[in-house]
Amino acid sequence: MNAPQSLASGLAPPGTETALSAESVSFAYAGTGPIFDQVSLTIRRREILCLLGGSGCGKSTLLRVLAGLETPSAGRVRFLGQPLARPHPRSALVFQQASLLPWLNVFDNARFGLDFKHQPATDADTRRVRVQAALDAVGLSGREQAWPAQLSGGQAQRVALARALAREPELLFADEPFSALDAITRAEMQSLLVEVVHRWHAAVLLVTHDIDEAILVADRILLMSGQPGRISHEWPVDIPHPRERHPATLTALRLQILAALRENTAAIPTHP
Repeated sequence: MNAPQSLASGLAPPGTETALSAESVSFAYAGTGPIFDQVSLTIRRREILCLLGGSGCGKSTLLRVLAGLETPSAGRVRFLGQPLARPHPRSALVFQQASLLPWLNVFDNARFGLDFKHQPATDADTRRVRVQAALDAVGLSGREQAWPAQLSGGQAQRVALARALAREPELLFADEPFSALDAITRAEMQSLLVEVVHRWHAAVLLVTHDIDEAILVADRILLMSGQPGRISHEWPVDIPHPRERHPATLTALRLQILAALRENTAAIPTHP
């Protein structure tokens, strides 16, 4: 995979090949009812798929199962056509907290993990080139020697994204990675995510509870709701980027999603 030379050109459209598929996947902790039940979905290569839903519907747990961090109670997950039993070396994760190691500088934090045993074997020069390309892509060229304590929240998340990109993932799992950022920084990171992952030809599963974030970045939105959680609605999003230039279309889709959320919330039984 080649790193992007510039972020100025157009975005690559999603592919038609499947990066990940889940078939009738359920999950429950021992002694409890299911967190989510009978979930089936696919993620295409170079697609940003947003999993949208309120708190408690199981979307973060579903991400962990799809990433191989948890074993499903039922159903199966396939990554690049093969059964998934553990985290795959061609996938990467970004979470709400950047989780940078304070004793490593920006470059070494972005490089961290590339020489772990489960990663594809590469020499030191190749790893160095990959890390530098990832840092350049997220706008941190010149900050390689900075320490985590010297970074803003947005810069720390850029390092976390660079660390993921340096793995050259086929699929990036992102669990509310921008929810702790201020509004301006969050908007910048959303735009960066869209451009960088498309130009690095990575697919993305983005978990969020923010309707506007889902509409602004996704190629497709899945709504997860209920207890146990299930996929209840799906919307393809073919609005051209930058989507802020199409406010009427954005508003119409937002209203559709809000109506579906209200419908599903009303359908959840309450117990005295």
